[in-house]
Amino acid sequence: MTITEQSGTAAPATPARARNQQTNEFFDLAERVKAAGLMERGAQSYIGRAIFLTLSFAGAWTLLVVLGQSWWQLGLAVVFGVLFTQVAFVSHDAAHQQVFNNGRKNEWLSYFAGDLVVGMSYSWWVKKHGKHHAHPNVIGKDGDIAPGTLAFVPEDAASRTGTAAWFAKRQGWFFFPILMFFGFVLHGQAVRAVLSGKTKVKRRGVEASFLAIRLIGYPALIIWLLGPVLGIAFIAVQVAVFGVYMGASFAPNHKGMPLIPKDSKVDFLQRQVLTSRNIRGGRPMGWAMGGLNYQVEHHLFPRMASPKLHKVKPIVEEFCAERGIPYTETGLFESYGIVIRYLNRVGLGYSDPMDCPITAQFRPRWDR
Repeated sequence: MTITEQSGTAAPATPARARNQQTNEFFDLAERVKAAGLMERGAQSYIGRAIFLTLSFAGAWTLLVVLGQSWWQLGLAVVFGVLFTQVAFVSHDAAHQQVFNNGRKNEWLSYFAGDLVVGMSYSWWVKKHGKHHAHPNVIGKDGDIAPGTLAFVPEDAASRTGTAAWFAKRQGWFFFPILMFFGFVLHGQAVRAVLSGKTKVKRRGVEASFLAIRLIGYPALIIWLLGPVLGIAFIAVQVAVFGVYMGASFAPNHKGMPLIPKDSKVDFLQRQVLTSRNIRGGRPMGWAMGGLNYQVEHHLFPRMASPKLHKVKPIVEEFCAERGIPYTETGLFESYGIVIRYLNRVGLGYSDPMDCPITAQFRPRWDR
């Protein structure tokens, strides 16, 4: 199915003409953004965040040593979980080439922040996340909605039987508890990507060394400082917080937004806008979510430094209003409610047909 642009009362455009119009639409938007001086990249946008994270980690490690073998360390484990997630946001931006003008510098920043500090494989993340950006919410192409523990597509839920079917019908309520294990999954995927040979890894030795330091050296140091029982409890809490924070930051952006059939043809602008959801809260929310709250703008301009996304938002919002393209923005907790309801409805077998993406009908029925 090819979706064409509707413009006033004009006759429907031919597919070729429609494609030109759609390409020109994004070009017009990009020109507005470029004229506003928002396309330039530079590490200066990240200096404040780098200083904050460095000082925060220094303070956290100091407290870790000072507190000794005290159960108050579990509160500090929460802090470490938050800080590791904030570093993961920086790694995400570097992988998108947002920080430096030089691709090699961005790559090495991703190795350092992602592999060495967080314990995530840069190569695995780039491959997975790149497919998501190219085909957000496209069934069969976006790995973020591929079947797994949770079913994000009605057909996947309908094929489940027995205990799996019972779980699918209630999966929304299990979403946040499951996220407590998400950090362990990310670490496991990192190790698998580097050791299995199935993922193309440009610098396998570097990633393997960095991951070994992070995933073996860090836990060993924690257990040496705190003892085996408290040390293992500390690591469990830290990884659980990391998983919940990561999942709670990424999930609101697309879950519960329209699903696009694999063979449908939707132009880049509408594909990115109509499958993405922004989270209200301005710059404080932007800091808390690493800029992922500006998901519409991030998907349209993935190489734009996340600290600049709040500046491009009014331009994109105005442009979408002019073209009649639905622009979605909700509150954080409202978005969590949408995600939970969406997962439960999928598990119960409700369909999510793709209608016309330039009408409100394109939105999922349970999101209205």
